[in-house]
Amino acid sequence: MTQTELQTRIDLAACYRLVDLFGWSDLINTRITARVPGPQNHFLINRFGMLYDEITASSLVKIDVDGNKVGPSDDEVNSGDFAIPSTIHMARPDINCVIHTHTVAGCAVSMQKGGLLPLNQHALQVIGDVAYHDYEGTGRSLEERERFLADFGDKHIMVLRNHGLFIVGRSIAEAFIATYRMERACAVQLAFQQSGAEFNPLSDAVVSAGYAKSRAGAARGHDPNKFDWPALLRKLNPSTQPTRNRQAGRDGKAQRAPLVLRIKHCDSLPWLDTAPVQCNV
Repeated sequence: MTQTELQTRIDLAACYRLVDLFGWSDLINTRITARVPGPQNHFLINRFGMLYDEITASSLVKIDVDGNKVGPSDDEVNSGDFAIPSTIHMARPDINCVIHTHTVAGCAVSMQKGGLLPLNQHALQVIGDVAYHDYEGTGRSLEERERFLADFGDKHIMVLRNHGLFIVGRSIAEAFIATYRMERACAVQLAFQQSGAEFNPLSDAVVSAGYAKSRAGAARGHDPNKFDWPALLRKLNPSTQPTRNRQAGRDGKAQRAPLVLRIKHCDSLPWLDTAPVQCNV
């Protein structure tokens, strides 16, 4: 395994855990995929049947563009659901990460005829980078995938009507931050709509500027690999991540579980024939 693949595995496993930590996971459903650096068109995906907070760097499965496992492995992969991510990865070589979610806020906005509305600052950060596609089913037919790509264009946030969100990025960090911004915009919109309060409209000039700036990449903002991603990895630090049962320790504080992304020595990873490599994030 190359060092670049190892780092991609660590970052992708961290992304799965962060998505779960922020409340965006959907049991064992949905997926996050990342391109393995190199010319082979290989990708990393979660092993089917694992919850997002169980994902480790070594549990990720390497697959080809058709969803076939690369190398011998007994791990289950939902290759059919890789159809849309694979289509995005292959059509847009600059995209290295695809995040698919079924969150309450994202799904609720996807069901609204008007989609994401320019109601506030959070929405204006992303609204010009949002595309829409009508849900047609599994997305496995070539014809639908072609329509999906045509609707997506060069944008980075796709609202799949009545279904959920696809959000892409040039890096795992970039895709995660764009997901955060879109999720926040959707959640704020829902909270306002449920309040019944009178809307204080933004000026046309402010809305137009928001569309223009977000088309230029405001959803991605500054380089998240420099500031946001290191801060997010600190959220996965064992000292800040509580256990599920939150049993009180001797000092009366909740016990903390180590959140370590560990490359394990196992038969399915023959390239690790030395002591396990532990990667704290």
